[in-house]
Amino acid sequence: MKFPQKWISKIAACTAALLLGTAAAVQHYMLSLPDHFYTDANRPPAAATLLPVTFVRSTPALPQGGEAELRLFGLIPVKKVSLTTVSAAEVYLGGEPFGIKMLMAGVMVISLNGVPGLAGDVCPAKEAGIRTGDIIQAVNGQRIGSNADLQAAVESSGGSTVAVSYQRGDSLETAAVSPVFSPVTKRWQTGMWVRDSTAGIGTVTYYMRNSAGQVSFAGLGHAVCDADTGEPIPLASGDVIAVSVNDIISGRAGEPGELRGRFEPGRSIGRLLANTPSGIFGTLDALPAEAKRIPLGFRQDITRGEALIYTTIDGTAPQAFTAEIEEIRGNDASLRDLVIRVTDPALLEAAGGIVQGMSGSPIVQNGRMIGAVTHVFVRDPTRGYGIFAEHMYAQTAALADAVPEEHLAAAFRPAS
Repeated sequence: MKFPQKWISKIAACTAALLLGTAAAVQHYMLSLPDHFYTDANRPPAAATLLPVTFVRSTPALPQGGEAELRLFGLIPVKKVSLTTVSAAEVYLGGEPFGIKMLMAGVMVISLNGVPGLAGDVCPAKEAGIRTGDIIQAVNGQRIGSNADLQAAVESSGGSTVAVSYQRGDSLETAAVSPVFSPVTKRWQTGMWVRDSTAGIGTVTYYMRNSAGQVSFAGLGHAVCDADTGEPIPLASGDVIAVSVNDIISGRAGEPGELRGRFEPGRSIGRLLANTPSGIFGTLDALPAEAKRIPLGFRQDITRGEALIYTTIDGTAPQAFTAEIEEIRGNDASLRDLVIRVTDPALLEAAGGIVQGMSGSPIVQNGRMIGAVTHVFVRDPTRGYGIFAEHMYAQTAALADAVPEEHLAAAFRPAS
């Protein structure tokens, strides 16, 4: 049977379109999906999907992970990815508010201004190359741990040039700064305004108990940053303070809202260990009495659609509020892995959506904790970003004894 030429042309065109569409889809998933995944030892990757991409096989099947192949519709190869196998991961669900008081490792330069009483904009620190956001570590070899330390070191120079050691990013630099005398303050000054501590409120994402019975926690889902410079604060030491939420400033377009809480004087309930891009981590004196265990969900467990956000908008007890996962990003270096939208009428009425202080609120989908709220969209407080729970869990594992020994043995060892 001979097919009409126009049918052949249509079939050829459809076939070409299908091939082009498939190639585009493969290219899209190859670039958008990460090259590494965590997977539960009790749930092999073959049981997980990233619809329409599927984990088809894992080779070899090593205790610490191995390699998996991703295929479009289970047939068309997309790429190979490395796996890290985690011993059946469970955590205690958070959602409670907590207060933080942090002392910096050094002092952070928050502004550079002309020395009072001198003609022109005379700022010795700026002239020496120091910038806002730099962390002053030492003056003439003397360690600086507070604003008072810096003032004393400069004052004792008597106007002589001092060697100021400071950290900028990952590098340690030294600048020669020549203080000038201010006729207004009657002191030798460099023009630096610095900060040595900070305080605030956040939300706990999860708790864990290690083999020694110690309780660790993770919260915020992002680093604590300085309010003026936006730079992450280097942590020297810090306390976790008991907090009770007593007010909400509702968010609206262009004006982020805020949880307001009352710090309970003298009630330090834990210690801070690390301030990292994936959150703040520490230990607590006790596990909340109502904390419940929940399995950890990984990148491949997450789907677009309904989810729950656990957060506290009054007192100290978290509540579950409905939300929707609108976008799964997952290859974002900024750790803004999810786009979420609040749908719960009660939370929208009380807070307008996501507000400051909710950072760290755990996100649960299909009975698994899959992430945490991190940021609000300033122009639309009903929407915000979230981080994958696996990123926070990996950081917990990196803090040595903050997780059970069986997890440390193989859980987060890089796949070879």
